[in-house]
Amino acid sequence: MHYYYITGVSRGIGKALVEELLKNENNYVIGIGRTNALKHERFEFIKLDLMKLDLVKEFRFIQIIDAQSITLVNNAGMLGNVNHVGKLDNQSIIDSFSLNTIAPAILMNNFALAYQQFDGKKLVLNISSGAGRHTIESWSCYCGSKSALDMYTAVAETEQAEFYKSNPVKFLSVAPGIIDTQMQNEIRAVDKSRFNKVDTFINYKEEGKLTNPKDLARQLIDLIDKSTSFNNPLLDIRELY
Repeated sequence: MHYYYITGVSRGIGKALVEELLKNENNYVIGIGRTNALKHERFEFIKLDLMKLDLVKEFRFIQIIDAQSITLVNNAGMLGNVNHVGKLDNQSIIDSFSLNTIAPAILMNNFALAYQQFDGKKLVLNISSGAGRHTIESWSCYCGSKSALDMYTAVAETEQAEFYKSNPVKFLSVAPGIIDTQMQNEIRAVDKSRFNKVDTFINYKEEGKLTNPKDLARQLIDLIDKSTSFNNPLLDIRELY
């Protein structure tokens, strides 16, 4: 059986990924987050508010007896306050980095602790963003938190390749492209006085340039299957498919 932990499964990319994975009877999925609307005999849900870091640091991954592979997908994320530095809500800065960077970093640490000695395939796949690799005005919280996630991933992968190469955990961070999710709804609703490129994102929707989450989910599953073939831990889905 192949086991998957996925954060943020209530909607968007996470929900689509769970639904696609469960089409394979050899997959078992464990969702992690605040809310859930999925029910399936091979799905279970762990309620955990990922912005409550005191709870996240106490979370432990279970030992699994019959696993062929174990994968963690850090998918949960938030856009945060869209505005210029100097005009940001300070709590939004804390929340953005908590959900986009610190919570997945803790989960990655605990995943490696739990499964480093596991003999099967083990993978951490972080859903990052092109915004973590390019500056976008008014997106300092999102760009900064995703960039930090990328670097944390790269360091973890470097350590595995150097010190644990006989039995490594694979660490990857992928920019998924522009996906038709709630986050895109939030972007299009931002006032132009706070984000003067909002019309660009409105046009993405009107011109049909947003990727359907189900299409992305199928690409992510293929990427997971091929994960050991990637030398660079920082990937862009648009360069692969």
